[in-house]
Amino acid sequence: MEFFVKNTIMTDIKLIVTDMDGTFLNSDYEVSPNFPSVFKELKKRNILFVPASGRQMPGITRYFEDIKNEIGFIAENGGYVIYKNKELFADKLDHQFIVDITAAVREIPGARAVLSAKKKAYYESDDQQFIDYFTKYYTENQKVNDLGEEVEDDAFKIAVYHPGGAEKNLYPFLKKFRGNNLEVVVSGKYWLDIMNKDINKGNALEKLQNLLNITPSQTMSFGDYMNDITMLEKSKYSYAMENAHPSVKVAASFSTLSNDDFGVLETISEYLKIQS
Repeated sequence: MEFFVKNTIMTDIKLIVTDMDGTFLNSDYEVSPNFPSVFKELKKRNILFVPASGRQMPGITRYFEDIKNEIGFIAENGGYVIYKNKELFADKLDHQFIVDITAAVREIPGARAVLSAKKKAYYESDDQQFIDYFTKYYTENQKVNDLGEEVEDDAFKIAVYHPGGAEKNLYPFLKKFRGNNLEVVVSGKYWLDIMNKDINKGNALEKLQNLLNITPSQTMSFGDYMNDITMLEKSKYSYAMENAHPSVKVAASFSTLSNDDFGVLETISEYLKIQS
């Protein structure tokens, strides 16, 4: 893989989609100070910018308050899609799945579950260290006694956290839910997401592409973890971050700098410079 596309003519890019944590944001959850000027240039060239994350919608839009009516958003790993402040797609997880999954999570020592829904994220843990950590991502949240009880809110997914790592401590015990009309994906070093089958960033991106008549060859994408792979597969110019999981580096066509070096903005800026 290469940082920039050498000997390849990159023209007519109409859509740029990027994961947030570990990709667009640095390790301090900050946006590059160069983003406003880069976005101004993207807007001038009629290139749509779309953040795509496993986060709930408010946890993404708060980084883009000044421009949220001008861009698209993919939240909940593809379960909730908004384009220019209009809801395009919203999924709903069956209540019985919620009951079964939360019961299984309680059997895993150290695991903590979050029910991510349209209005809020719901949790039942009293672990203050976990609460302080997960509320960085889920800004609208509420404690409940039992996640398996009926919540008057459309739930998109169950996000499960383990401080020892998701691949080793969660996936082996929760992968059994795959195939039962559900998808199970490791979405970060400490996180695993369970949602309805066919709900992923790639299918959400395809919905936007179809709506706007944009092809994969007109799409640039960036990611760092396994839940980004379906999204990378829907774009010709797919980039893995330097800090990406090995499987993401295999899936992507190109590579860029790490999130702490703001590789997303560096790559976009280089593209704009080449095309100017």
